[in-house]
Amino acid sequence: MKNKLLAIIILAVTFLSCDDKLDLSPEDQLTLPVSFSNKTLALGVLNGIYSASQQDDVLNGTWQLAGEWQSDNVNFVGSFPTFNELRTYTTLSDNTSISGMWDDRYESIGTANLVIKYVPLVEDPNFTDSERANAIAQAKFMRALLYFDFANWFSQPLQTGNGTTLAVPLVLEPFDGVVNYPSRATLNEVFAQVEQDLLSALPNLDNTDNSKATRGACLALLARLYLYQDRFPEAADYANQAIQEGSFALASDYTFYNTVSNEFYFTLVNTAADGQDSGEGFSGLSNPTPGGRGDAPFSQNLLDAFAAEPGDKRFTELTQVGPDAIGNNSTFTSKFPEAVNNSDNAPVLRVTEMYLTRAEANFRAGSSVGDTPLNDINALRSRAGLSDLASVDLDAILLERRKELCFEGHRRMDLLRNNMNLRRAGMANVSESAPGQNKVILPIPVNQLDLNENLTQNPGY
Repeated sequence: MKNKLLAIIILAVTFLSCDDKLDLSPEDQLTLPVSFSNKTLALGVLNGIYSASQQDDVLNGTWQLAGEWQSDNVNFVGSFPTFNELRTYTTLSDNTSISGMWDDRYESIGTANLVIKYVPLVEDPNFTDSERANAIAQAKFMRALLYFDFANWFSQPLQTGNGTTLAVPLVLEPFDGVVNYPSRATLNEVFAQVEQDLLSALPNLDNTDNSKATRGACLALLARLYLYQDRFPEAADYANQAIQEGSFALASDYTFYNTVSNEFYFTLVNTAADGQDSGEGFSGLSNPTPGGRGDAPFSQNLLDAFAAEPGDKRFTELTQVGPDAIGNNSTFTSKFPEAVNNSDNAPVLRVTEMYLTRAEANFRAGSSVGDTPLNDINALRSRAGLSDLASVDLDAILLERRKELCFEGHRRMDLLRNNMNLRRAGMANVSESAPGQNKVILPIPVNQLDLNENLTQNPGY
């Protein structure tokens, strides 16, 4: 599906490029006029967004798992010093993993910018108006998804900073040869752009291929956005709309991982030949040695959460035991078992999350859009082999979110947006993990500060 060659045109999208990134030989690149000279090549550039997003630093697990070990789900035991900084809240602004994430995210965003700008200009009578609109809608969805996640790493959450704290620069135009030096946008500004892109994309998306952006995925991401903004009536409404999309359904069991099951509104498909680009993504980090790195086993706190209610299929059917990176026998998730080729699919947006979002949003709004919070939570517990609850409160809903979505990248923001410490009592760095503390968010990479005088650093770095 992905076209690596066409993705190379991302040389033209990075807004702060070093000389070596601009010095590609002619045989390694396609010029913009060629890339958008016909329908086939233009759709190849669209595929390049997904290709760029397959990097571990984007949607394929590095930062999704980093949020799990910065919080309370993962006991990171690996040797990467840049990852250990996150675990111990000693992160520095020259952290090379963070600078890699920054570069790779803007590569993916920049490719989306190309599609949005140049697809309308393609002169090809075989490229229908509906096909063009769908291509642009996919690009806008991807840009929204990438900015949403990106901003949440570099800004204090809305619940702490009222959305006025600085996030990341909003770059909405492709690189045209003139280097610009944008300032950081506030979290509110980034979220407004995310909402605008998603609402614009929604009418022109369909549900034909959940390995790409779908209408269901767009509804689901809007629901996630509104939940993070404490816009609970809208979160419940859009989660309900996503659940009602006929192309998708709550899976009956847990065999949907690494498939294109209709449990997924959007899953990034990986293969051994075309997938996660290192052992630092979902598969490599979260598998025991020797197949994987053994870096990211369950924390004792997460083990205790499952042990409090034995028989949960989300534990009994989705775990494996093996040696971790320091030789101890530890418990790992089995959601991403293909550690040799790092080819497991990335679970980006799925139906289960929308049941959880609808339950939380309805509970906090005092509403029952689509169904009651109790019924939504019990539907998930029934699938997990657990008995029904008689009533639910916010803690019960967040616990179900934790157990359903662990190792998929949600835990950090689920805690921060609820004004909860990332670490539980008795764990290391509890005080440093409180919302509003400097190192619950990332520093602007020092190399970006050196290149762009309009960027300002986050407090504490």
